[in-house]
Order: sequence, then structure tokens, then C-alpha cells
Amino acid sequence: MSNKAAQLKAFERLLIIMDELREQCPWDKKQTLESLRHLTIEEVYELGDAILDNDLDEVKKELGDVLLHIVFYAKIGSETSDFDIADVCNSICDKLIDRHPHIYGDVVVKDEEEVKRNWEQLKLKEGKKSVLEGVPKSLPAMVKANRIQDKVSGVGFDWEHPEQVFEKVEEELEELKVEIARGDQDAIENEFGDVLFSMINYARFLNVSPENALERTNKKFIKRFQYLESKAKDLNKSLKDMTLSEMDVFWEEAKSL
Repeated sequence: MSNKAAQLKAFERLLIIMDELREQCPWDKKQTLESLRHLTIEEVYELGDAILDNDLDEVKKELGDVLLHIVFYAKIGSETSDFDIADVCNSICDKLIDRHPHIYGDVVVKDEEEVKRNWEQLKLKEGKKSVLEGVPKSLPAMVKANRIQDKVSGVGFDWEHPEQVFEKVEEELEELKVEIARGDQDAIENEFGDVLFSMINYARFLNVSPENALERTNKKFIKRFQYLESKAKDLNKSLKDMTLSEMDVFWEEAKSL
């Protein structure tokens, strides 16, 4: 059996199992598009964790969980004759072909950036009124800011050089300092948001994912803090009873691990 045939057989097996679960399992029979939504979001975050940990075995498992949800939604859609898994697959296939005229047409592109610009222009031709329509409203703020900047860049609304973006970061920091000195809490929050937005923009010019970068720092902090907690426990001490200088000794130890 060829690799492609094996893949198709495995996918068919999943579809058959989904049919059986939907018919026979009390929990699966009750699910709706709405009831699955929060579970799907959770599965995607778990996949994201596995990717950041570079745990490829876990990535494989989490991809399976996400794929199950896609098949589940398609099964529910088929029961109301709105769409099925074939419609889902054909829809994305048609979109990929339409959005890649440099592969399936006679358009010539010179690099990745030109592909991205063409992609956004094609979406506008499909009837979208704004390039920002494709940014989900429910995205976490940091991810949303990154996607907004990425999309407007695709139509040419962007800085020309990284140095200009860093200057904007410095400008926003100075404006934040002014509002902190004035003590206007609403203005402070507003300027703080501008600082974050400009930092996220700068990350794009450095080819850094701000979400991944912050999550790496989160994981690093958690590891070091838990080391500090374990050392305090070894000394039969509570962290609240330790001085900052005492805690700093173990924090520095954790940084060297």
C-alpha cells in the first residue's frame, strides 16, 4: 500500500469511527457546534504548548485531537445537510488554488512577501471590504495585534526599516513616562497599550513571534520560581518569611541551570 493510500485509509477509519460514536455514544450524540467550541479552543492551545515544548510525540497526539474536532463539526453539519467533510475539504482546496495563482496560474512572484501581498489583494477581490475582516474578534489581544499588523503590511501599510519601528517604540515609551508623571490612569493604560502594540510590531521586523517569545519567558519564570519554592521547602521555610536577598540567591542558581 502506498503512503498516500495508507493516509486515505486512516482518514476513512476516523470518519467511520465518528459515524459510530455519533450514533451510539450518549455524550457524542448530545454535542453541538456550540458545545464543542470551547473544547476546540482548548485543544488548539494544547497543540500550541506541545509545539513550543518541541514534543513531537505530543504534537502528533494533539493534531489528532484537533482533527477529531474538525471531523466532528463536519459530521454535525452533514446531519442538517448544510455541509459535510467533502465540502470542507473542497472548500479549502478551492481557496488554496484561487489564492496561489503563482502555482496554479500564470502569476509570477519573486519572494514570500509578494505572495503575502497578493493573498490580501485576492481576498479583497473576493468581496471583503477590509483586509482586517479576517482577524477573529475573540483572539487574545497580543495575537490579534500581531495579525492586524501582518495583514495591513500585506497591502503595503508598513514601515520601511526596522530602525524606524524601534524609534516608534522609544517614542511610545517616552509618551508613557509623561502620562505616568501626570498620574492619569486612563491615559497611562492608553499609552501602555501603544507601547505593547509597537513592541509587537517590532517583533515582526525581527522575525520573532511575540506570543511564542512571551510564552518562553513564562515557562522560564515558572521553572525558576518553582526551583526557588523547592529550595525554600528544603530549608523548611516559607517564601513569605524569606528576604528578597535570600530568595535572590536561589533565583540566580535557577538561572544557571
